[in-house]
Amino acid sequence: MANLVEATSSQKFEDLLSKAGKCLSVVHFQASWAPQCAQMNEVMAELAKEHTHTTFVKLEAESVPEVSEKYEVTSVPTILFFKSGQKVDRLDGAHAPELTKKVQRLSVGAGGGPEAQGEAPQEDLNTRLKKLMNAAPCMLFMKGSPQEPRCGFSRQIVQIMKENNIQYSSFDILSDEDVRQGLKTLSNWPTYPQVYVNGELMGGLDIIKELAESGELENTCPKTVSLEHRLKSIINRSPVMLFMKGNKEAAKCGFSRQILELMNSSGVEYSTFDILQDEEVRQGLKTYSNWPTYPQVYVKGELIGGLDIIKELNETGDLTSVLNGES
Repeated sequence: MANLVEATSSQKFEDLLSKAGKCLSVVHFQASWAPQCAQMNEVMAELAKEHTHTTFVKLEAESVPEVSEKYEVTSVPTILFFKSGQKVDRLDGAHAPELTKKVQRLSVGAGGGPEAQGEAPQEDLNTRLKKLMNAAPCMLFMKGSPQEPRCGFSRQIVQIMKENNIQYSSFDILSDEDVRQGLKTLSNWPTYPQVYVNGELMGGLDIIKELAESGELENTCPKTVSLEHRLKSIINRSPVMLFMKGNKEAAKCGFSRQILELMNSSGVEYSTFDILQDEEVRQGLKTYSNWPTYPQVYVKGELIGGLDIIKELNETGDLTSVLNGES
């Protein structure tokens, strides 16, 4: 069975889940009119090449309303994750990095992931827990996700983090019983949610409430960086920055492939950013620079343009000097 398929009816949807068995199924509730859905389909197609034991499904939400209603899908894109026919996780909105992380986490284990196939030894649980605790400067272990908390305590702590503009990543302990039980023992903290900063346990809901009320929370946890500040930071990582689909080693669209050839022919050093891996950057940069398409080239923080302009500069012999910031 192909690993990227379309469910055009409720019966086809059920059949696909049944055939997948214990393997992970990723179902994208989409709309053909929504550009962000098309973008997520591109990400799904790339993930399908890597995760061959996972089934990726596209489903037109409005065309199969009985399935959308059953799983309370009210907006697109919405992505649901299934194992053994049961929903195990959910992602609302176009968040390519989060989709990639969830697929990587959920596809390992039962039903044909790398561990089940014997391709890699099972990682020591405590080592894995410590990696998760250090996966971001601030990590929240909770029931559900920030978009869909699955208990009142998790809902409260997500709200506190939002009100205090805290930047954090999260892990759904309902999706992994080993992590759920192991973290209690490792940290000697029996309940959830749990918040870690720089790999160290801060505590649960009560402590986070106290820190928020005293004003200490925003000094303890990293603050969310504004999108504009983040975009400026990425643009200025290198004197010459190319925002593209893919990277220097593997372009993921024809335009990106063409611009790589031109950039390489110039002899000028440059860095790349893969917009398929960060939907926030992909959409935000269009508005920030008032340039609606990719690839985009920046020199010393200033937009030069896309493929057509780079082609023109190459034809006139000005490309190298422009990339060097000489004109």
